[in-house]
Amino acid sequence: MREPSFWYQPAGWQSTLLAPLGWIYAALTARRVKSPPTRKAAVPVICVGNINAGGTGKTPTVIALVERLTQAGLTPHVVSRGYGGTVAGPVQVTADHSADEVGDEPLLMAAFGPVWVAKDRALGVKAAEAAGAEVIILDDGFQNPSVHKDINIIVVDGRRQFGNGRVIPAGPLREPIAAGLARADVVLCIGGDGELDLPVAIPQTHATLKPLQTGMMWTGLRVLAFAGIGDPNKFFRTLRDMGAELIKSEPLEDHQPLTDALMKRLELEAEALVAQLVTTEKDAVRLPDNFRQKVLTVPVRLDVSDWSKIDKLLTDAGLQLSSD
Repeated sequence: MREPSFWYQPAGWQSTLLAPLGWIYAALTARRVKSPPTRKAAVPVICVGNINAGGTGKTPTVIALVERLTQAGLTPHVVSRGYGGTVAGPVQVTADHSADEVGDEPLLMAAFGPVWVAKDRALGVKAAEAAGAEVIILDDGFQNPSVHKDINIIVVDGRRQFGNGRVIPAGPLREPIAAGLARADVVLCIGGDGELDLPVAIPQTHATLKPLQTGMMWTGLRVLAFAGIGDPNKFFRTLRDMGAELIKSEPLEDHQPLTDALMKRLELEAEALVAQLVTTEKDAVRLPDNFRQKVLTVPVRLDVSDWSKIDKLLTDAGLQLSSD
């Protein structure tokens, strides 16, 4: 489902009308998160979650954490529900899996370290432990109480922040801001300007998403861009910032299947516009095989301005980090 535009506008009649349903949703979430965990791992568990529904930058944050922990000599494993995939798991993601089986994000993350897909996160954590994980990163699951978390990192889109501040379906929030931040250890703000004005005193750090330098010359390139991520406009702005000439932008539903019919239509449109097809890394893993050589991909990586607040949480959890 595409996010309603009124979620990110000042509260109006739509959100006011839906507010009572949001109160019910918030109450159910509050009751759920109070449930005791069914599994406490013998190794530290880091949850990369959010308060907003949809994309805030969790996947690049997980990848950045995996790289940092690996560089420190540790063996991190990621546990994901595999949104959109058919496999219940727990199963370790390999190159032989498809996005239809395990979801697009686990396939992308598996290029950086071991990733487990499990609809039951507790079973996924158990499998990662048995396979030798020294630290486990939960991809999402902040509102899921089944696993004890040693560290909770809340990822926030610095531009959109918390939208109109209301809970689903009246707004973009899974739970009220103050309630969620009360269980968090640090807020990672991606993009935007400066620190967030939060109702709870909590450490904050800032990061930006930066395109990898691949040698590709984007300046002046005519492109037809498509993206099935939480905020497709973020990708389209990145292309413009890189100097590409965005002839047409095609926002898709988050995780939308890239069928042969859809891709053929986009290919014909690109040919008519004399433009190059371009998409995100996450979308690229869902491309049909016969289109993989026809579509350019823009890889991005998270650049954290100051790791010290996150590093302190890691060391307090018993992880030994080598000095930079």
